[in-house]
Amino acid sequence: MLALNTRASEAVVYAREMDVVESVHDLAVQNPAEEDFSAADLTWTKFGTAERHDEVALIPYDRVDAFIIGECSNPECPTRFHIERGRKRAKDTLKEYKTDEYLEYKLYWCSFGPENYGEGGGVLPSRKYRLNTRNRAARPQSMRGCTCHFVVKRLYAQPTQALIIYNERRHVNKSGFVCHGPLDRDAIGPGAKKIPYICNEIQQQTMSMIYLGIPEENVLEKHIEGIQRYCGSNPKVNSLASQYVHKLGMIIKRSTHELDLDDQASIRMWVERNKKSIFFYQDSSESDAFILGIQTEWQLQQMIRFGHRSLIAADSTFGIKRLKYPLCTLLVFDSRQHALPVAWIITRSSAKPDVAKWMKALLGRASSVEPGWKISGFLIDDAAAEIDPIRQDIFAIQDIFGCPVLFSLWRVRRSWLRNIVKKCGNIEVQREIFKRLGEIVYSIWGGVDTLSALEELTHDLVDQTAFIQYFKASWVPKIEMWLSTMRALPLASQEASGAIEAYHVKLKAKLFDDSHLGALQRVDWLVHKLTTELHSSYWLDRYADESDSFQNVKEEYIASTSWHRALQIPNSSVTVDDKDHLFARVSSQKDNNVTRIVWNPGSEFAFCDCAWSLQGNLCKHVIKVNMICENREGYQPSMSFQAFKELLTSLWKKPMDDSVGLDLSIAWAHQMLDQIKQLVELDSSKTIGTVVNNMPLKWVSKKGRTSIGIPSSVLALPSSSKSGSNNAVARKKSQKRKRLSRLR
Repeated sequence: MLALNTRASEAVVYAREMDVVESVHDLAVQNPAEEDFSAADLTWTKFGTAERHDEVALIPYDRVDAFIIGECSNPECPTRFHIERGRKRAKDTLKEYKTDEYLEYKLYWCSFGPENYGEGGGVLPSRKYRLNTRNRAARPQSMRGCTCHFVVKRLYAQPTQALIIYNERRHVNKSGFVCHGPLDRDAIGPGAKKIPYICNEIQQQTMSMIYLGIPEENVLEKHIEGIQRYCGSNPKVNSLASQYVHKLGMIIKRSTHELDLDDQASIRMWVERNKKSIFFYQDSSESDAFILGIQTEWQLQQMIRFGHRSLIAADSTFGIKRLKYPLCTLLVFDSRQHALPVAWIITRSSAKPDVAKWMKALLGRASSVEPGWKISGFLIDDAAAEIDPIRQDIFAIQDIFGCPVLFSLWRVRRSWLRNIVKKCGNIEVQREIFKRLGEIVYSIWGGVDTLSALEELTHDLVDQTAFIQYFKASWVPKIEMWLSTMRALPLASQEASGAIEAYHVKLKAKLFDDSHLGALQRVDWLVHKLTTELHSSYWLDRYADESDSFQNVKEEYIASTSWHRALQIPNSSVTVDDKDHLFARVSSQKDNNVTRIVWNPGSEFAFCDCAWSLQGNLCKHVIKVNMICENREGYQPSMSFQAFKELLTSLWKKPMDDSVGLDLSIAWAHQMLDQIKQLVELDSSKTIGTVVNNMPLKWVSKKGRTSIGIPSSVLALPSSSKSGSNNAVARKKSQKRKRLSRLR
C-alpha cells in the first residue's frame, strides 16, 4: 500500500504544470517536518531555460543527510547512495557568478549501479577503471546498472541552502527495467555478500522447485544439501540459505508476464530483457509476420548433446485454435529416448521464407558453439496443414539441415480416434471404423485403390452420420496427399510417436489449465509459462535422472511415455488370440481383476478399451501387444519397419548390374549395415563392456605402445661385463645432453 501511495504522490508531482524558473531566487526553500524525507515529499520545479532545464528543489543544507536517508529508504527500491564525484570551491574566489553557482558540488549515484548496464555492460563516464574503495552495494554482482542519480549543490551565494538536481529518479537500468529491489525478479536482497557460494546448478534447481510449487521446506532442504557440498555444515550458513530461498520465492511469486498492458509492447520488453534466450525475433509489420524463437542456454546445450548425429522432432501447430499464435516445439530424444524441448517457435506463418529464417538462425547458433554439429533426421507430424505448407517445410528442412525427413503418424491417429470415440456411441462400431481406417493406411504398399476403399467405408457406415460428415469434410479432400506423403517419407516408430505425444500431453496440461484461460490470447503469458514452469519441469527431470536424486521426480520422468510404461508389463500378462488374430488381453499389474482388451493387435491402429486410449492417446497396452506380435507369425510388421524395408528394396533395385552405381550401392549398404548392427548391439546389450570387448581395436600395454614403430639406431648385443654397462650409461647421458642442447 505504501508503494502505491508513493507512486501516486510522484505522479501528482509530475503532473503539475510548472513554468520554467530561471533564477534560484525564485525558488522557495522547502523544509519538511519529517525527520527523514524523500523526493516524494518535495515539490519539484523546472529550472533553467525552455530549451534545457532540470527538475530541482531547494532545501536547507543541514537537511541534505535527512534527504539522502529518506531516498535510501524507498520501499520499492531500498538502496544506498555514494558520492561518485565531488568538487569544492573556496569563498570569495568568484567575482561574477550565477545564482546556481556551487560552493560544494557532489554527485550521488545509487550503489546498485552503474557497472553493469545489462546487455553489453558499461562504466560511468567519469570512471575509467573500477574503484574498490567506494561504499558500494552488498556484493559486486549487485552492481546492476541502476541509473538513478542526483546532484547536491551548496550554493555559493547562499551557503546555508542546497540545490538538489535530480537527473534520474527511477531505479532502472539503461533499458528502462527495474534492476534491483522487491520489484526486480533477479534481485536477491541485502546481506547477499554473506550468503555462501551458490553455483548455477544449485540456483537452477532451487528455482525449478519453486516454479513447480514444491513446498518451501522441501526446497530449503535440497538447497542446503547442495551448498553444504561447498561450505560444509554450518548453522549460520543454513540460516542465510533460508533467507535466500525465501527471498527467491518472493521474487518468483511477484514476477508477472504483463510487463506492459499492450501485449506487443510487453513482448518487445521481454525480448530486450532476455536476449540470451532468443535465437530469432521478427516483429509483426505489414510485410513481415511475427516470429519469436526461444532457446535458453540449457536447451542449447541439450540440443547439441542429444541432437548431434541423431534426430530432431517437431510438435507443430500446438494451440492453433486457442492461442493468439500457434506454438511449434523442437524436440530431441534424450538418453532415455524421451522427447526433450530444446526450442520454441511462436508464429502463425508457415511460409518457406519465414520457416527458413528461424531454422537458419537455430542451426547457426548450434554451429557457433559446436562446429560440425549435424542431425541425422527431422521428424514432422503436422496433421492439420495442407499440402503446400507440408512441402515447403520439407524443402526448408532438407535445404538447411541437409538431412532426410521422417513422418510421424501420431497426430493423424490421435485425430481419427478422438473423433471416432466422440461421434460414434457404439464401441463395436468404433473398433470397426478404426480398423478399417488402419487398413486403408497400411494399403499404401499394397496397391489398393484408396478412393474405392473410402467409398466402401462410407457406404458401410452410412448410419454413422456425424463421423462420416466430419471425415468427408476434414480428411477425404486431402487423404490422397497424406497417403502419398506416408509413402514417400520414412515413417517414425511407435517409441518416437509416444515420446512426442507425452510432451504434447504435458504441454497441454500446463497451458490449458482453467485458471489461465483468460490469458490465452497474450503472447507474453505463453512465453512466461514456457520459460518458467515448463522449462523448470524438464530441467528437474533431467537433473533427477542424471544425479540420481529426487527419486519421485525420476520415477515419474521414466514412466512419462507409453513406451516405457509398456516395458514394465511382463510378457506373461499378455494373452494373444493366435487363431483369428482379433484381439489380445492384457492383465492389470495393480488390480488382478482388471483386464484390458486390445482389438486389431499388431497394428498402430489397434483399439484399446482403457480410458487413456479412448482419449485418442497411444496407450501402453497397445504398444505392449504390438511388441509381442512382432515376433509371431501371421502379424504384419510395424509401418516404420515396412517403410524401412521399402527403402532398402528400392536401393537394391536401383543400380544397373555390373555398373559403378552398383559398387556405390554396395558400399553404402555395407556402411549402413555396420551402423545398424552397432546400434542394435548397443541397444540390446546390458553393459557397455560386452560391446567394447567385441571392438576390433585391441589395447596393448603402455611399454609396448611407446616402443612400437620406433626404429633402433644401434643394435647392441647384451653384455654382462662391467665395461659394457658403463658404456651404456655413458651413451644414455650423452643422448640426454644432446636433447637438452636442442631445447636450449
